Amino acid sequence: MTDTLQQELYTEISKITLIDPHSHINPHQAASKSLDDILGYHYYTELAHSAGMDKKPLAADFKPRERVRAILAHMNRFDNTVQYQWFDEIARTFLGYQGERLSADDCDTLCDNAEKLMAQPDWEDQVLKKSNIEKVFLTNDFDDPLEGFDTKRYVPCLRTDDLVFHLDKKEVRDRLAKATDLDVGTAADLRRAILKLFDRFTRKGARACAISLPPDFAPQAVSDDALNSALQAARAGNEALDQRRLRNAGTFWMLAEHCRQFRLPFDLMIGVNRRVYEQGVYQGQDLFDQRTSLIQYKELFNAFPDVTFCISVLTSSQNQELASYSWIFPNVVTSGHWWYSNIPVFIEHDARARLQAVPKTKQLGYYSDMYKLEFGLPKFNMYRRILARILANDFVGDRGWKVDQALDLARLVLRDNVKRIFNV
Repeated sequence: MTDTLQQELYTEISKITLIDPHSHINPHQAASKSLDDILGYHYYTELAHSAGMDKKPLAADFKPRERVRAILAHMNRFDNTVQYQWFDEIARTFLGYQGERLSADDCDTLCDNAEKLMAQPDWEDQVLKKSNIEKVFLTNDFDDPLEGFDTKRYVPCLRTDDLVFHLDKKEVRDRLAKATDLDVGTAADLRRAILKLFDRFTRKGARACAISLPPDFAPQAVSDDALNSALQAARAGNEALDQRRLRNAGTFWMLAEHCRQFRLPFDLMIGVNRRVYEQGVYQGQDLFDQRTSLIQYKELFNAFPDVTFCISVLTSSQNQELASYSWIFPNVVTSGHWWYSNIPVFIEHDARARLQAVPKTKQLGYYSDMYKLEFGLPKFNMYRRILARILANDFVGDRGWKVDQALDLARLVLRDNVKRIFNV
């Protein structure tokens, strides 16, 4: 009965047309052009490297097909992982693979099939249709021109890491000056520049602001005088650590003020520690750090009650804290299962806790975090299966909910909350 019910729920949940609220898609080349695009995803390069593959195949001048062959040759060492399951589902759904176990022997056939199929002019539409995805949120640099793509399908989002953490770098200040016609040297300059960015992004259809944050970051209001001093020290190249922290915090606080002014949700992805594995592959160097706590954001959540903060955390162990904050703070929303928490056993634990503890209107169930469209299907299917199991066991089974009531809850966390919170 339970297996039958889970399958019934999964089938119906799969019919819910999705809005993906966070990705790294390039809207000018959203779908893959080759198998190298698929296996170039950092999960595969870092897993293969961790399992013994030399970094040489990852060099830019290495032949793409041989890079694919090298990764496939190491795949038997990590075919126990969910990432292998994603690729297997992509190969079977999109590329016609029917074998038992993927290996280097499949390289040429898969590469040939991929190049032929992905060259079709409507490949992007095919992928979105099979995945049942209507809209995909982007991650746009502050100086992205936001031109040449359909912003109804690919929704802009202002990514602000460089503004908060790298204004000490001349190249970032030069980019900001070019984007805003302002040479930022004071707090007033910075405020005007951020206003221009928000105005341009919202005119282009942006529906969110986003940032990833290190474990030691603690937002706070900073006076213009203190921020002036910090900005000037950054420009002079003699910024002290306390000045850097004030500059970072003050810039971040300005972003929150503009989210309030422009009524944009602020996506906060909290706890990433950069370059832990210094010899790691590209995008395979960063890890979580359990020293972080949401208590560091108390001042922010209290100061901006009319800004919706969509919070992602890197560890399942921090999920109880996130669920508790969303339970108490009206402006804190649980958002997806980020990065190292994006593993079925953690997702099921964390999603079950959120569904039992947090108001159902305050949950963004899942986002893909994908770089290529083909990953939307296996990633969301992973979440759909888990959600179906939770609904079957905890709600229909334990609580006696009707199937339609359970499906209404699935529709909320997968689509309706995204539409309402981000106004799309």
